[in-house]
Amino acid sequence: MAATGVLSPARVRLTRRGRAVVLALLLVLAAGVIAVAAGPSLAADPPGSLPTTVVQPHDTLWKIAGRVNARRDRFRVIDDIRRLNGIADYTVHPGQRLTLPG
Repeated sequence: MAATGVLSPARVRLTRRGRAVVLALLLVLAAGVIAVAAGPSLAADPPGSLPTTVVQPHDTLWKIAGRVNARRDRFRVIDDIRRLNGIADYTVHPGQRLTLPG
């Protein structure tokens, strides 16, 4: 038998670690596609929307809390407004839209 000089294509072989890395990359890619494709969920939202307000010039959280619920303790209303809107301090700016406690 004579050698033809034609080599057969080499097969790619993955080690156990290589297979784990490929699987992990595929899982991360799939999770990314799902996260991008899935729209925002409404399951966690309360039934009905919470009221909102737009901060006017010279408004403060104290004034807004008084307008929201004058009979309730303003400090608690301010804390609720800050928590709902992710406000770290007590500063609000004109034009800012705030979600108010129900």
